[in-house]
Amino acid sequence: MAFEIGDKVIYPNHGLGIVERIETKTIMGTTCGFYQLRMANETTVFVPVDNVDGVGLRRAISDFEVQRLFDLLGNGKIDSHQNWKGRFKDNSDRMRTGSVHDVVEVLKSLTFLSKSKSLSFREKRMLDRAKFLVVSEITEVLAEKTPVVEGKVEHALERCFATKARNAARAKAAKVARATKAAAPVVAARVAPARRAARAS
Repeated sequence: MAFEIGDKVIYPNHGLGIVERIETKTIMGTTCGFYQLRMANETTVFVPVDNVDGVGLRRAISDFEVQRLFDLLGNGKIDSHQNWKGRFKDNSDRMRTGSVHDVVEVLKSLTFLSKSKSLSFREKRMLDRAKFLVVSEITEVLAEKTPVVEGKVEHALERCFATKARNAARAKAAKVARATKAAAPVVAARVAPARRAARAS
């Protein structure tokens, strides 16, 4: 994927940046091209042109994709990995992909978990990072103020958790209904002989 000066790009785990320059550097006898990025926190990052795919550098999402992102935020589907090591590995892998959709999954998972238990320091830091990456990209795309976007993200997350709770309640009710229906023939089979014996006596 090639970029031009002025392009808004996302550098995985670092957030939004702008391509300021495209230059050639010679390092240890090897000459290659670099994208010079100015990140949102005003730091400068150099990314080798030949390693764009390797680091996951991509363009920022479009206006249309923002709505899809909010739909994903509020869809009620949350990965709930019980094992800490497995959960942390899965979330770390997602944070490195560069996909904002993967970061949203981390945000949903850890926010939901934080409502029922205290997160470890590393997971708390990952949650803060995921929220920053999602909010900063949407803020830039919609050209809205950060507090406004944060409010929209929080609202979408609350909708997600409410939907998950409703789905869980329905699944539980359906399970009880199936169990009751399955038990009914057994009860009937036991009652019938007792009634016949009563009539005979």
